[in-house]
Order: sequence, then structure tokens, then C-alpha cells
Amino acid sequence: MHPTHERRPDGDRQPRKSRRRWLTGAGALTALAVPAWAFGQSGGDEEDVSPAEDLMREHGVLKRVLLVYKEAIRRIDARQEFAADAVGDAAGIIRTFIEDYHEKLEEDYLFPRFEQAKRLTDLTTVLRAQHQAGRRVTDRITQLLTSKALKDGQAVRPLRDALQGFIRMYEPHEAREDTVLFPAFRTLVSKQEYGALGEAFEKREHQLFGADGFETIVERVAAIEKRLGIYDLAQFTPKG
Repeated sequence: MHPTHERRPDGDRQPRKSRRRWLTGAGALTALAVPAWAFGQSGGDEEDVSPAEDLMREHGVLKRVLLVYKEAIRRIDARQEFAADAVGDAAGIIRTFIEDYHEKLEEDYLFPRFEQAKRLTDLTTVLRAQHQAGRRVTDRITQLLTSKALKDGQAVRPLRDALQGFIRMYEPHEAREDTVLFPAFRTLVSKQEYGALGEAFEKREHQLFGADGFETIVERVAAIEKRLGIYDLAQFTPKG
């Protein structure tokens, strides 16, 4: 049987493996490079990528969409055409992949366990409230992008403010989850439950986005970045 393949953003193709699996051919180097809590199970030729790392990868998608929003703000401030269709596509990814999928995982699987254990409950309360606030802002962004007033320029300033508000909330939101919530989550569940959660996360992702869901979303984000001219990573390197 021939292996299935996935397409990289640059067009190359490579054998596709579950994104929850890492080959451990690097041996001791891999053990040194990756902390023990990052894996749900040990042993064998492959390791399971943990639920926490999975959520962090999805935060990477969020970070890239925030860069799209920042570019739209820069163009609005410079009185340039800001590609409303590209911003709309980015907002669509926020709604389907971040709000309806990623945040639902946190709300269904992570927050309740912290609350039952009476740990970090002040944090989960704020995170829940920010999820709801983010959904309202995404509704606002979508409405403004499809408003007739946008064509007359009347909705540009409110759109800029909505994009900025979303960025201002989600940059510290995801940073707090990555550095506090996700590392602490590993201590709340058993090794077996942790591994089972990883499988549950993957199953839901495949149900919503297909077998290559994460990779497809990353390619969609890359396509938006290319339309806006912010895909080339080298352009962000300081000069001098």
C-alpha cells in the first residue's frame, strides 16, 4: 500500500502521518529537547503528542491570524486598500477553527477539570468570559466587513477598533494559557486519561475538518498571508 501524502504550503509533497505522532529516531536528543509532560505515553517507535501541545499548535494558527489583523490595521492607518475579503477569510478561520473547535475543547475538557479540582478557577473564569467576548467581536468584525457602509468608508474606523480589540485581548489570553493553564493541566489527569484526551481531540478535529484538518487550516492561513504580502518570514527580520 502506498502512503498517503500531504501538500506543504510551498507545494512539495511528503508522506502524511498523524500529527499526533513523532518519530523518535533522534533518540536521546529527542528526550533532551522535549519535556516529559509533552507526551501522553512512552515506549515504542512513536510518541503521542499531548493535548497541551495540540492546543499550543492551534494557538500558532491564532497567532498567524492576529498578524493578518495587524496588517489590516496597518493598511487602514496608512489609508491603503486593506483587502476586506482576506480579512473576512481570516475571521472565518477564527470562527470555525478557533472559537467553534479549539475553544470548545478547552471549555468541554480543560476548564471543568480545573473547576472540579478547585485550581486556577479565577483564571478559567476570565478565560471563559474572554471566549464569549471574542465571539461577540468576531460577529462585529463580520458584520462590518459585509456592511454597505464599509464601501463608503464609514465602517473602516469601527472595523479597525474591533480588530485591535480582538488582538489586545487574545495576545495575553493565549500567552496565559500556554504558560500557566496548559502545563498545569497535565498534573490534573492520569497518564491514561491524558492519552485518551489526545485521541478525543483528534477525533473531533477529523469530524469537523477532515483527516488533514490542521494542515488544511494552516494552508488557508498561508494563502491569506500571501495575498497580503506578509507570508515571507524574512521580511520581519530587523535590518542593521
